[in-house]
Amino acid sequence: MNRHIRTILFLALIAVALGVLGAQPALATATAAADDAPGRTMAQQATKALPPWNTTDHSKHAALEQEFKSGQDITNACLSCHSEAATQFHRTIHWTWQASANGEEAKYGKAAQSLNNFCISANMNQDTSCLSCHPGWGTSLESGINCLNCHSRKKVNWDEAVEDLAAFTEAGDADSLEIAAEIRAELQAAAQDIGRPQRQNCGSCHFIGGGGDGVKHGDLDTSLIKPTKALDVHMGVDGQNFDCTRCHTTTQHNIAGRVYTRPAATDRKSLIEDDLTAKITCESCHSATPHAEGSKANDHTDRVACQTCHIPEMARELPTKMTWDWSEAGQLKDGKKFYTKDEFGKKDYMSIKGRFTWAKNVEPEYFWYNGTIKSVTAKDMIDPGRTVALSWPEGGPQDANSRIAPFKVHRARQPYDKVHKTLLVPMLSGGTEGYWKTLDWQRALTAGQAANGLPYSGEFDFVDTTYVFPTTHMVAPKEKTLACNECHTRDEGRLQNVAGIYMPGRDRTGLLDTLGWVAVAASLFGVFCHGLGRVFTNGRREES
Repeated sequence: MNRHIRTILFLALIAVALGVLGAQPALATATAAADDAPGRTMAQQATKALPPWNTTDHSKHAALEQEFKSGQDITNACLSCHSEAATQFHRTIHWTWQASANGEEAKYGKAAQSLNNFCISANMNQDTSCLSCHPGWGTSLESGINCLNCHSRKKVNWDEAVEDLAAFTEAGDADSLEIAAEIRAELQAAAQDIGRPQRQNCGSCHFIGGGGDGVKHGDLDTSLIKPTKALDVHMGVDGQNFDCTRCHTTTQHNIAGRVYTRPAATDRKSLIEDDLTAKITCESCHSATPHAEGSKANDHTDRVACQTCHIPEMARELPTKMTWDWSEAGQLKDGKKFYTKDEFGKKDYMSIKGRFTWAKNVEPEYFWYNGTIKSVTAKDMIDPGRTVALSWPEGGPQDANSRIAPFKVHRARQPYDKVHKTLLVPMLSGGTEGYWKTLDWQRALTAGQAANGLPYSGEFDFVDTTYVFPTTHMVAPKEKTLACNECHTRDEGRLQNVAGIYMPGRDRTGLLDTLGWVAVAASLFGVFCHGLGRVFTNGRREES
């Protein structure tokens, strides 16, 4: 019996010593069992899952019973009741595509000076393809607000419908007028079937931004229109079945969730503390201590974003674009533009866009993040000898609002000015000079820079760039949550590149290592001496 006790004590001492060294990470998952964790109960209390209700039936409004002759007619009908909607919406980033911080000039956003490494710039003056996602009628910033874009439950290509209505009405023959009447009836039905935005409304732009399904955000694609809870526990139709607006709450048409001017992390309150808090951070519904009392996972919430553990991979059903090389654009086959496809059935080369790579089940990259994304603008000088970070998350270990968070990082090669050392804004789809028509970089860059009032030396080359997207959707079920040893391990852990913090299992400290091994040696020596003494003591007891 004594021998067994000595063995247990010895192993316990070794375990304590190695625990001090941080050499053996725990293998338990970071989340407690659902039955023990209060986070779900808190979320249910905060969101109060009640059926939605309306105070009006739009099909009964006289203003919406007319035969509309244009998109603006529909907007005017909406505004006859919702008198302040246009004024509110015109001030939002969804309309202006511009943002400013701390009262500065509006230099961020698609319609300002921000750049990306997908289609590079929205080029709002002439690149009309970018305006297909703008919530107005037609392809002009001067067009009226298209209220149906966000609020109609009908699936209609609004711009195409309005253009066809005008064309068939102008044609004037019997067949054309009959088609025009059908279009007017379709628009009238859409104007009468109104409600809060649904997934298809938001996804019509956010799922297919950047030129296709899943191109930009690795955690946003059309698989989220009707996902299972295995893909997203919040949006799953067989689970909570949340629409986008359940978390992206709105005040005067300003939608929570921006990353330029007012980060979500600014208010780390739960709805239990303040029922006016916007439902946009995990803490809003689950609180800062969502796991069972005494759970080690609760000790991580001041340093690790919930998404880090609960979104182990993105693009789990549909692939997302990971790289885009504009320098390879312009190739022809038999004198014609062409494209090829990869194993996912996705285009991996296009004459007008260059070469791409796609991937599924992508492991995120991790950075400190306080909710703010900063970005390079078309006026900022770059160092073409290094990879240029077009956007990056703000934050650090000393920032109380910062957490280690997951990101998709998109890598690309795109044109820059060799003389001015600035990134260039090509005209892609607009006018006669657009690259997609001419495959002539010189013409496209000259036209794009001129349209944006930017200088161009006439000399260009290509530079490597990166662009980041926060990963917040596709929250996995609890059994898929990361285990501790996926981060707390040496050399191959997910957080190998996260600096500014000591992580047991990943990091070493010389003095701590020395003290730990001294403790191990002392424990071994003590056990050896104790055992040797017992041998001699037991021997003399038997002789007596």
